[in-house]
Amino acid sequence: MRVPRYIVLPAALARIALLPQAPCRARVGRAVSLPEPPHSDVWPLCITENTKEIGDTVNPLHREVERGKQFAYPRRASGLGIRETRGNTTMKKALIASTALVLTAGVAAADVTISGYGRTGVIYYENTAAEDAAGVNESQVVGRLRMNIDAATSTDQGVDFGARFRIQWDQNSDDAGQLNAGKLWVTSNGLTVEVGNVDTAFDSAALLYASELGAFDRSFGNSRGAFFAYDADAYDNENYVGIAAKYEIAGVSVMASYVDPDQSGLNETGLGTSEEFGLSASYTWNDALELSAAAVMDGAGIEDNDQYFVGARYAVMPNARVGLNWIDNGEVLGLDLGNTVTLYGDYTLADGMTNIEAYVANNSADFNESDNAFGIGVNYDLGGARLGASIHRDYDELVTADMGVRFDF
Repeated sequence: MRVPRYIVLPAALARIALLPQAPCRARVGRAVSLPEPPHSDVWPLCITENTKEIGDTVNPLHREVERGKQFAYPRRASGLGIRETRGNTTMKKALIASTALVLTAGVAAADVTISGYGRTGVIYYENTAAEDAAGVNESQVVGRLRMNIDAATSTDQGVDFGARFRIQWDQNSDDAGQLNAGKLWVTSNGLTVEVGNVDTAFDSAALLYASELGAFDRSFGNSRGAFFAYDADAYDNENYVGIAAKYEIAGVSVMASYVDPDQSGLNETGLGTSEEFGLSASYTWNDALELSAAAVMDGAGIEDNDQYFVGARYAVMPNARVGLNWIDNGEVLGLDLGNTVTLYGDYTLADGMTNIEAYVANNSADFNESDNAFGIGVNYDLGGARLGASIHRDYDELVTADMGVRFDF
C-alpha cells in the first residue's frame, strides 16, 4: 500500500525500519529494513512523487489521491468559484459506455466511465554541496498520466453500487503504468461505504492540502507524518484491507476509516502492522466559511503514531480566500515530527482566469535547518486545462520551483 505521506527522518533513523524502498516512495508496514540507495537512484523516484531527498531529510510535497482544487473566480455563480474537481466528487467524466442491463428486477442500468488527468513540466530543486559533487541534476522533465476506470449501477430502490480501478504512469517511475488495487462502494441517502483500497478519513480531510501551489500542487505546508491513503499502485501485501464510511448532509460531511495492513493475522508484530483508525469532519457555511478537523490513530500501522488536524478557510471577498491549518505530525520511533502551522490564501484577478496563491508554514521539528518554509504560485485557467508555476523554500533553506500544464478529462 503506497503511503503518500512522507516521513521526515534523519537518514540514520530512516534506515532502521520504516520503508522498504527509497524514503520518497514511502511504503510503510511491508518490511523492516531500508537499504540506503545511492542518491543518484533516489532522485528519479523522488521527483516522480514531487519530493526530493535533501541531505538527511525528505521533504513532503505531494500526495497520490485526487482532490478538488478550488479557485476563487469573480463574476461566476458558484460562490467561491468554479471547482476543478476530481476523484470521488464531481470530476468531469468522459462516458465511454452506458448499457441498459435487465439482470434482475432490481437492477436498472450500469455505467462505465473513464476520467483522470495528464500533466507535464519541469521541476527544479536546488542541490546540496554533496549533491553537486555527485553530479545530481537539479532540474528534470516530469509527467503523469492518470486514468480512473469507474463502473456503477443503480437499483430501483435507489441504492447505487460501484467500483474503481486506476491506471497511472509517472515519468521516471519503474512500474511503467499498472493497474492498482480496486475498491468497491455502495451509497444511499447520503451514506457511502467503501471496501478494499479505500480513501482514508485523514487523507481525505477537507483543507488538509489547501495550501498546494501550481500545476503540480506542491506545498511544504502539507503533513509530514505517515498514514495510509488510497493507493495508486498494486498492493505490496495482498492481505491489506480498508473499510471507510462517509455521510454527507446540508454542508456537513463526516467520515471514518479502518485499515488492517494484514488481515490474515499472521503478521501482528513489528513496525507498520498495527490497525489504523481515522476520523474526519467538515462543514461549509454559505459557500464562504469552511471548517475541517481530522485525527488518525496508529497512522500507517505504526503504533502510537497519532496525528491531528484542524483547518479553516474564509472567503474574504468573492475572489479571495484566506486559510489557516494546524497539524500534529505524530511521532515515529521516538522522533517527534513536530507541529505544522500554515497560513495560506489565494486571489483571482479581474480576468477571472489568473489565480495567485501563496503560503507560509512553520514546523517545530528539532531537525529542521529552518522552522519556516514558504511558497508562491500562479495558475492560469485555459478552460479544461491550466498552466501553473510555483517557487518554494523548504525547511533546509533550499529552493525548488516548477512550471507545467495540466488537463483533466
